[in-house]
Amino acid sequence: MISLADIQAARERIRALVAVTPCPLSEPFSELCGTRVYFKLENLQRTGSFKERGAANRLMLLNPEERARGVVAASAGNHAQGVAVNAQRLGIHATIVMPESTPLIKVQSTASFGAEVILHGASYDDAYDEARRLELSRGLVFVHAFDDDAVIAGQGTCALEILEQVPDVDVVVASVGGGGWLGGMAVALKALKPSVRVVGVEAAALPKMRAARDAGALVTLPAATTLADGIAVKRAGERTLPLFASYVDELIDVDDEEIANAILLLIEREKTVAEGAGAAPAAALLQHKLSLSRDQRVVCVISGGNIDVNLLSRIIERGLVKEGRRVVLSLRVTDRPGALAAVLGHVARLRANVLEVHHNRAFLRGPIGDTELELTLETRGPSHVAELTAALSAQGYEVAQRW
Repeated sequence: MISLADIQAARERIRALVAVTPCPLSEPFSELCGTRVYFKLENLQRTGSFKERGAANRLMLLNPEERARGVVAASAGNHAQGVAVNAQRLGIHATIVMPESTPLIKVQSTASFGAEVILHGASYDDAYDEARRLELSRGLVFVHAFDDDAVIAGQGTCALEILEQVPDVDVVVASVGGGGWLGGMAVALKALKPSVRVVGVEAAALPKMRAARDAGALVTLPAATTLADGIAVKRAGERTLPLFASYVDELIDVDDEEIANAILLLIEREKTVAEGAGAAPAAALLQHKLSLSRDQRVVCVISGGNIDVNLLSRIIERGLVKEGRRVVLSLRVTDRPGALAAVLGHVARLRANVLEVHHNRAFLRGPIGDTELELTLETRGPSHVAELTAALSAQGYEVAQRW
């Protein structure tokens, strides 16, 4: 296992390559979560993620012969960019294998750093197998995304910054993919401040580290899709599982709806863009899945911000629905001139915004002279929806909430 000394050496090694990211107190999230929340903003790295740290340390340790051969890596996106940008800085040729489902922004960004990008397979594991094949056929040096001591030590440098920026930190919450990210940080945190509670957050669809800890051995989970594509790994690392067993206090998981809600609130309240994996720790705090007191200092690490804008649009819409700020109300009216105007008049008086109106005549059971209206409304939240439903019911309409 790596040591604190390895992490400290990594910090000196990559100091000129990797930025020190800010870790400000978030007053909005402190109010929402009932504790003092600080955000370590790794989404502000050059490539938009913490992955630069481990990649920089691994590449800096290559000897001249290895640099001449070039490197290959498999990644869902962020490790790819971390390897690519540091390979470009050091004059090393990089080949990156990415799953075919990788968001376009991550593919384009990786290519923009001069890497050869190969899209292969449906998952990270498929891309990994292809990268290992290329390692042998082309004689390249493989750079693992998480199961490599040099990479883990590089990721751990973030914890050194956290302890300097928030020296009285009580809890650190970070996402868990293969485990190199939080595993490396946990080593530094427990060595320098043993009282710190270290919490990992996994995607509910792929809780591979929890499965491994429960089984006492590595477990390969069935493939699954999740908004947190950056941590969509089926199997934890051989080097990372012992780190979690020794240094990580707690593992929790969050589902996609909770992640979507966190992404939305990070944008609205914190003015911060996070990808699914980056927002997972914030989702855990917002859902109060950790037992915390009001005076505790919690550092929530936003690991990355590389999210496809089309996906972001869909996530925002889903988040608005979950918060009750976008709703579909269905009501039956007599199909005559002015009926729709009357309904919309009631809605307008209650200050809801109409986004869509749909008439259902052909598939409606009941009198032929009726129609069903489906109104997609923008509201202030659940209490506003209840107010709308009550007001329309008082006017004699049968109202049902579809979403």
